[in-house]
Amino acid sequence: MRVDLFDFDLPPECIAQAPAEPRDRARLLHVGAALTDRTVSELPDLLSPGDVMVVNDTKVLPCRLTGKRGDATRPGPPTGGAKVEVTLHKPSTPDCWFAFARPARKLRTGDMIAFAPGFHAIVRDKLDGGEVLLHFNAAGPDLLSALETHGIMPLPPYIKRADEGDDTDRQAYQTLFADAPGAAAAPTAGLHFTPELMAALDARGVKVQRVTLHVGAGTFLPVKVDDTRDHPMHGEWGELSQATADAVNAAHDAGKRVLAVGSTSLRLLESAADDLGRVHPFQGETDLFITPGYRFKAVDLMLTNFHLPRSTLFMLVAAFSGLERMQAAYAHAISENYRFYSYGDATLLEPDRQTWGE
Repeated sequence: MRVDLFDFDLPPECIAQAPAEPRDRARLLHVGAALTDRTVSELPDLLSPGDVMVVNDTKVLPCRLTGKRGDATRPGPPTGGAKVEVTLHKPSTPDCWFAFARPARKLRTGDMIAFAPGFHAIVRDKLDGGEVLLHFNAAGPDLLSALETHGIMPLPPYIKRADEGDDTDRQAYQTLFADAPGAAAAPTAGLHFTPELMAALDARGVKVQRVTLHVGAGTFLPVKVDDTRDHPMHGEWGELSQATADAVNAAHDAGKRVLAVGSTSLRLLESAADDLGRVHPFQGETDLFITPGYRFKAVDLMLTNFHLPRSTLFMLVAAFSGLERMQAAYAHAISENYRFYSYGDATLLEPDRQTWGE
């Protein structure tokens, strides 16, 4: 499909720079046959006893680092080298990570990037789109500890912060469910949940299941091609347990609905589903790219934030609820001053099965 079909104009003042407080007071646009303005705290009223809500329990790493570039063949740390910013997005080995670098153009294989005394990496490979493979002088838990000390949270570029970051984002850009370290971006639909909202969902009889999908920094990469068929999706590692698969299948067998909290949960559920809609345990990478015409197999409802124009995520929601319906929903949200993107408000999407290729 043509990428320009998914374009729209968004006033800059609509882009949220901080989350709602409390989180479940964010606004919620219910997108079905009609558009209804609500708040996230009303979500239990929109679900039924026995429905299953699937959340992503990935934990965001403070994986944005700033260092100085130098020659690894020379003894000692680089001095006077050019400033380099890297955002780690996927591990290759316990001491090697793929990362997006800025500026990447002047980096060469073999360069050292010093981030702090005793903490550095060597550029082992250069790839397309500003991506590099970094070999750190720390591995596993030691590397994670160094990131906690020297890294900052990898906020998307439309959230403006000073170079040194803001410590409040270490809590604000982490969901209530965060447990498995490994993400370079938050599964932002999960940011809206509070203990009070979870208690209300439990009282309603909604069952909660977890999956893990480590969101990569590639989620922020723009779609630079003219046709969706030419866009390469970055793979992201995910895991879906037997217990979650059983709960989803049992809900469908009982005529109940499955709500995916966020595009990450949805993509993993769909990656784990067979052609008959049965979900199976899954562990590995998924690069599933969903555009209109895709037939959804495992998900009946979707909770998600408002997404960037021409993005793979706006294509996904257009596939789920219909392009015209989502264009109308976004126009309504802009006119009603909804807050957009990672720290913004949410949508609860009903399916438009006529767009699913059925």
